[in-house]
Amino acid sequence: MAARNTARKRAFQILFEGDQRGADVLTVLADWVRHSRSDTRQPPVSEYTMELVEGYAVRAARIDELIGQYSVDWTLDRMPVVDRNILRLGAYELIWVDATPDAVVLDEMVQLAKEFSTDDSPAFVNGLLGRLKDLKPSLRRE
Repeated sequence: MAARNTARKRAFQILFEGDQRGADVLTVLADWVRHSRSDTRQPPVSEYTMELVEGYAVRAARIDELIGQYSVDWTLDRMPVVDRNILRLGAYELIWVDATPDAVVLDEMVQLAKEFSTDDSPAFVNGLLGRLKDLKPSLRRE
């Protein structure tokens, strides 16, 4: 499962870059793929990374709506950019990727928060994604 871990990390990095640049995540994904194909020093972008980014892109508005609705005392634009994008990725995989167990999604997103964000972020990410997990059946509406 290390490949999935790496795929999630790269998907997070693509979402983060798109957010930072104000660019569409699909454009950033295409840039990453093109760059990996033209420079052998760059690792390839896995199929699972592409699936995660593309899946998020399709549901981005709904995901942001859910994060904004269920985060306590934080609006989406006030969240640290790292946390916001970990939550986006986690919400997509948690709610719409049935092949991944919920506990795995929560654990992976908490690990990303530990690696890339503040000391308070893992608990915040775990709490919000845990809430979305509990509400998952009712959140899948399009």
